[in-house]
Amino acid sequence: MDVPGGGPGKPSAQDTGGSDGRDELAALFSGFARDAQQQTDPEATLTAIVQAAVELIPGCDEGSISVVLGRRKVTSEAPSGELPRVVDALQEAVQQGPCLDAVYEQETVRVPDMASETRWPNFAARAHEAGAAGMLSIQLYVEGDNLGALNLFSRRAWAFDDESEHVGLLFASHAATAYAAARQQAKMVRAVATRQLIGRAEGILMERHKVTGDQAFALLVRASQHSQLKLRDVAERLTHSGDLDDLA
Repeated sequence: MDVPGGGPGKPSAQDTGGSDGRDELAALFSGFARDAQQQTDPEATLTAIVQAAVELIPGCDEGSISVVLGRRKVTSEAPSGELPRVVDALQEAVQQGPCLDAVYEQETVRVPDMASETRWPNFAARAHEAGAAGMLSIQLYVEGDNLGALNLFSRRAWAFDDESEHVGLLFASHAATAYAAARQQAKMVRAVATRQLIGRAEGILMERHKVTGDQAFALLVRASQHSQLKLRDVAERLTHSGDLDDLA
């Protein structure tokens, strides 16, 4: 998972550089990253990221993570409440908004006052009606054509300032590291589970047909190609049903 430029994006156009970094915040976020990396489930890691963001980033009342799959479909992950769920769905529906700019333009997008926002005419008024008085979106990760952004919501206008943005950027860099670690761990766990499942399927075929391991694997591959199912799915069906006849 790559984070462009070594971080979660460049500052927003509203940033005046008026907030100094704090060593205690760096230590606090490093502790968060260590704790989050103990999670083996990426979804649990996303939930932990959003919960910590709401608690630690000044001006934030709600949060979510928007995931853009194939640079097209936008989904809302780990929303802290109804507000981010509604606003994220709105961004997907109108295909514009701060989250999409954050992921596509690799920049931080701050909306101090949604009521006077003009950058996204089809989005801003409806987002304000939903209760989002301010937003802060920070690119979180890039993985091929899949993108992610941390979305922060305020129910008060002008709640997000330079300090919010600087703290958010620092937090996002640690969050991206934690999420990348969780995804890698989950990928390794899935790979081991798949190998074990295929091994069990091979054992069934070896016992039933008195064939070698290589021959059993070839039978699975043939069934996979014929049925146009993934090899893992073929192995799972065999271990559950004990039969490959409907796939051969």
